[in-house]
Amino acid sequence: MDEAPEFRDASADGADADFEVAVAIADAVRDVPPEELPGRLCAAAVELLPVSGASMSLRSDGLPVRLGASDATAARIADVQGTLGEGPCLDAAAAGTAVIACDLTRGADAGRWPVFAEEATGAGVRAVYSLPLGDARVCVGTLDLYRDSPGEPTRRELSTGQLVAGVVTVALMSLPHGEWTGMRGDDSWLSRLTSDHDEIHQAIGMIMAQLGMGPEDALARLRGYAFADGRTAGSAAREVLAHRKRFHRD
Repeated sequence: MDEAPEFRDASADGADADFEVAVAIADAVRDVPPEELPGRLCAAAVELLPVSGASMSLRSDGLPVRLGASDATAARIADVQGTLGEGPCLDAAAAGTAVIACDLTRGADAGRWPVFAEEATGAGVRAVYSLPLGDARVCVGTLDLYRDSPGEPTRRELSTGQLVAGVVTVALMSLPHGEWTGMRGDDSWLSRLTSDHDEIHQAIGMIMAQLGMGPEDALARLRGYAFADGRTAGSAAREVLAHRKRFHRD
């Protein structure tokens, strides 16, 4: 039987390393407007950790809203999880605890999310570390770290990731209420980011009316269509809203 990856001890003094990480994060976000903060922090995470990409998603009714990503591949993997409704991101957000998938190519991690694992490995991602933005009591989203090779994070690497996640959590929770609700106007950056989410809910309503089913089943039909057609859930929703896609009873 294959051995699990070894969990290595951190080599640097914890307090000194945490301070250096905090300084690097502060430098990355200095004078950055709110809408650029998630992307900058994702890029900082990639610089600070042995990962190939990072993304951040806001938790929202089982349909995570991607806030930012370090690159196109990270953005795609974040969107895949939202479209499929499965993956480390959703599990970490639901539980409010870290979900570490060390090897998506085989074993328990590949079997836990088989469709997601196939999509992720097809895009070159072999491991995912999903860290909650918050905790089990209040979790507003996740920081997702992607590796292009299998492996387990060291204690120091996990601590660094949690520091980045903590900065994002504080930043999001500190935003004025209007930034979340769009009360400051349609130009609110979070309002723009959540436009796909609003369209998905509108499309779910249309599918419910077309098929006479509940919202969960309607969402499942939308996700199935999106995956089969190689679309994101948001793109599929726009097809429904534009009446280019209509669902029929089986």
